[in-house]
Amino acid sequence: MTGDSAPRASEKGNGLLAIAVGGGIAGTLDLLQACILFGWKIPLVIAGGLLGRAAFQGGVGTYVLGVLLHFFIACSAAAVYYGASRRLRFLIEYPLVCGLFFGAAVEDVMSFIVLPLSALHSKGPYRLHDLILGLVVHMVVIGLPISYSVRRFGK
Repeated sequence: MTGDSAPRASEKGNGLLAIAVGGGIAGTLDLLQACILFGWKIPLVIAGGLLGRAAFQGGVGTYVLGVLLHFFIACSAAAVYYGASRRLRFLIEYPLVCGLFFGAAVEDVMSFIVLPLSALHSKGPYRLHDLILGLVVHMVVIGLPISYSVRRFGK
């Protein structure tokens, strides 16, 4: 093992830690707020994005699938932020502002791309109140945990 290979191995570990912590915290906060606001069957709705309306009659397996999909999406968002931060160093230097903008971007991608393309084909018309609430919530519970975990663990 050469001297150059050891730092790269630790950088990979830090990247995985940043993604896992950021995605885990963001996923937990987002799922918890969604369940509190919309009911504890939200994981069935998430599974419905993959399985269609049949997921609403699903049992424990479908519920667990929804939870796993939710955390997969949260960790994927964290991986995107981490990957971008390798080239765009200001993402690490200014986690507050960048995290808020990233959370808003995640909300927009989910609302206007992912959900319409899902098996549920969820699309507008959207109410302004719902759009603003979704943006604010995702800015705080998705963007900030991810940006600060990448700052803390992904250097």
